[in-house]
This record gives sequence, C-alpha cells and structure tokens, in this order.
Amino acid sequence: MVMVETSEMGKTGVMVCGHGSRDVEAVREFEAVAKGLRERMPQFDVDYGFLEFATPIIRTGLDSLRALGNDRILAVPGMLFAAGHAKNDIPSVLNTYQANTDHFEINYGRELGVDLKMIRAAGERIEQALATVDADISRSETLLVVVGRGASDPDANGNVAKVTRMLWEGLGFGWAETAYSGVTFPLVEPALEHVSKLGYKRVVVFPYFLFTGVLVKRIYGYTDLVAERHPDIEFIKAPYLNDHPLVLDCFADRVDEILNGANLMNCQMCKYREQVLGFEAEVGLPQESHHHHVEGVGTGPESVPSHDHSHNDDHDHDHDHGHHPYPHADHPHGPVSMKKTPLPSD
Repeated sequence: MVMVETSEMGKTGVMVCGHGSRDVEAVREFEAVAKGLRERMPQFDVDYGFLEFATPIIRTGLDSLRALGNDRILAVPGMLFAAGHAKNDIPSVLNTYQANTDHFEINYGRELGVDLKMIRAAGERIEQALATVDADISRSETLLVVVGRGASDPDANGNVAKVTRMLWEGLGFGWAETAYSGVTFPLVEPALEHVSKLGYKRVVVFPYFLFTGVLVKRIYGYTDLVAERHPDIEFIKAPYLNDHPLVLDCFADRVDEILNGANLMNCQMCKYREQVLGFEAEVGLPQESHHHHVEGVGTGPESVPSHDHSHNDDHDHDHDHGHHPYPHADHPHGPVSMKKTPLPSD
C-alpha cells in the first residue's frame, strides 16, 4: 500500500503522462490504465494527459488535479523505457507548469523500465498466444521475436534486448531475436526475414508495447506479409501488454518510489527474492557460497588450500555445486549440445 504524504497546504495527486496517439483505441487504452491506477490507489486523485496527438494534454490534467485541491503532484511517465520523451519532453512540460504556478510542487518518477512484473506480464501475453495454437511444435522448435518501439537512445534500445533475453531464458524458446518498429535497427520486416532462415517451425512475434496504435498494427501487418512468403513456418502474433494487472501494479510501484524511495541495487531483480520468469522455484532459497572448495586457490604457493583439490581448477562447472537446477539445462543450444559436440582438441 502506498503511504500518503500530504503537504501543509492541501493534498497529493497522481498524474500519468503519456505520449499520445492519433489512434482512438490507443487513447482509450491509456484511459483504462489511468482508471486501473485510480482503483489501486483510491487515496489519491489520479488524472492523465498526453504530450501530443491526443487530449487531454498534460497541462489540462494538472489543472484538473489543482482544481481538486492538490498542491503536490506525483507524476509518472506512462512509458516502458526512458528515451527522449521521458527524459526531456515530459520534464520540460512539468517544470514549465510548476514554474508558472504558485504553491505547487511536482515530483517526477521513473519509467516502468526492466522490471520483473513487466517481464511476467509479457510472459503471460506470450503464453496467451501459444494457448491458441497446437502443442505439436515444441518450445525448442519455436523462435521468439520481441519488437520494441525503437528510439534514438541506445540505452532504451538496449533495454528491449534485455527484455528479450529474460523472456527467452524464462520461457525456454529455441532462439530469440529483438527487432524495432522504427528509428533504429533491425526493423520488423528484415528481422522476420532473417529469422525465417534459421530453421524454426514456429515464430512468435510479440510487440513489447503498452498500447495499440499505428506501430503495433504495422508490426502485425509485416508479420502477415512475411508469413505469406514462408508458408512452411507458423507465425503467431502475441498481444501487446495493455492494462495487464501486473503493468498496473508496476505503475503503482513507481508512484510509491517517489514517496518512499527506490531500491536501485540489483537485488531488485534478484531471483532469490522476486519471481523471475522461469525461475520462480528459487525464491527464498538459502544463499550460500558453493565455492569453498576453491577458496584461497591462487597463483602463489601460499595460496594452496589445506584440503585436497585434486580435480582440475579449470573444470567446466558441469556439476552444480548444490545450486538449484537450471530450468532449461536440456536446451538444444545449451550445455547438452556442448557435450554432444566436443572440440577437436578434446
């Protein structure tokens, strides 16, 4: 539960700041997110607004919150990653509004980012798509393509690639690739053409987008186009994130961070503390070192351990040292295939 902090002058409201779209359906979906956030945090007045292409604009939403007696606003970007809009455009609008308004404070939160709730929501959307097709094609014969928005900010683009990896590893697909709908590379059509050459029987295309719009429809359109050229491959279009409950939970977390601070250490993404997709069974496991047998082993004579360490120090760690078993240890492109194909020197 978010702890409410009110100022001496009035109360605190929440503002969800979106980019905006000419697509009416996308605007309605953004409204649904604001509604879901309002239901999760009834102690706050919650409003929303857009940078461009749609109404209400951000300034209108702030006016509405002020009219309700809010003199402090917790503003969060309604965006997956922080590129130009979240880093520059929205802060500019908020700072200008605050500078021109007496006795009014705006605190700006961070984007949704690479978050385990978002990964789990994405995984459920992909599973939702797979539930509609026959199970005769295995995960190892299926390739996942995650499509991000694409930005001129390589940090944001890199985050999409990290999401791809976590979904790939969490769900155990045979292979995965990242594509983008614009600005950067690879774009959707060439990416799908590339993966069609890799020999997989099924390709799942997942737009890592919050809402529909021209770009999501274009992604699905390119998927249909490439599917026509490769009738031997089954192309599956997974639904985008939309107002998945875990997405709404993540928005609420961002508001809470403004008030109570954020845990920015990597423990936030630790598989021993949170439900990482595919590794849920490891939550709460004891954390202890399994490398005591090589403690003190170094390059000098004084570093020789007291116990016998007769096996090669350059062992390949096929044994697990007591770790919880890796969920995809039998992946065809993983440890199993390495054992099947020894190096010539072996």
